[in-house]
Formats: sequence, structure tokens, C-alpha cells
Amino acid sequence: MIVALLIAHALLAVALLGAITHQALSVAAPAAHGRWTFIDRFRGVDSAAYATPVVVLFTVTAIGGALLYPQYRVDVRPALEDMQNVAANGVFEIKEHLVAIGLGLLPAYWTFWRRPLGPDTGGARRGLTWLLAVFVWWSFIVGHVLNNIRGLLP
Repeated sequence: MIVALLIAHALLAVALLGAITHQALSVAAPAAHGRWTFIDRFRGVDSAAYATPVVVLFTVTAIGGALLYPQYRVDVRPALEDMQNVAANGVFEIKEHLVAIGLGLLPAYWTFWRRPLGPDTGGARRGLTWLLAVFVWWSFIVGHVLNNIRGLLP
């Protein structure tokens, strides 16, 4: 059951990573019209359309992580402590805090993306989107690396 939950958690994290990355790049520098390189297509999306999927995916992925957390505390963390790998435990602690902060930011993120899209809210939308994008990328990379570390242990 844990393996299935871990796979589902990883798939949701990839979907969230894609959605928040598309949105973050689209608010950073809108695509130039007339040119359509790969990068222009990547950031030339309707950024407001990603708000609801980001909120849902972030919440569901965080819940999945919370369901996996007891297994981490029982299996992975003691193994890392036995190896005296305090850095791995430390970055996971940071990940936990960033996800909690991200959950707290979701209502503000949702509010700014639900308002009429005008120049007065553009800075807040951009800032909140990039903050969530950094949190998601950090969490994804740390989770992936820790999963691999645990898989390499005897």
C-alpha cells in the first residue's frame, strides 16, 4: 500500500510541478507574439487557468505526503540517522516547513488569481506564484533525492 501511495504522490507532484512551472514562467515574461519558439509556447499559456489546478494539486499532494510521513519517520529517518546523514534529515525538515507555509499561502494565492486580472494585482500574483514554485521545486527535488537515498541503503 505504501508503494502505491508513494507512486501516486510522485505522479501528483509531477503534475503540480508542471502546472506551477508553466504558470510561473508565464507571469515572469509573457510570450512574444509573432515568435513561437518552444520557450514561447511553454510560457504562452493562460496563467489564470492554472490557479485552480495548482491549489487542488498542492493540497492533494500535501495530504498524500502527510499520509506517507509516518512511514518516513519509522523507516527512512532512523536509517539516515544511523548513517549520520544529518543533511538529508535537515533538508527534509525544511521541505516540511515550506509545504506548511505553502498551504498557508494558498488562500492568498487563490484570492489574487480569482480577482479580475489587472495591473494592480500583477505583482502579488507573480510573487505568490514564484514563491509557491520555489517551494514545489524544493519539495520535489528533496523528496526525489531522499527516496533514492533510502533505495540505496542496505
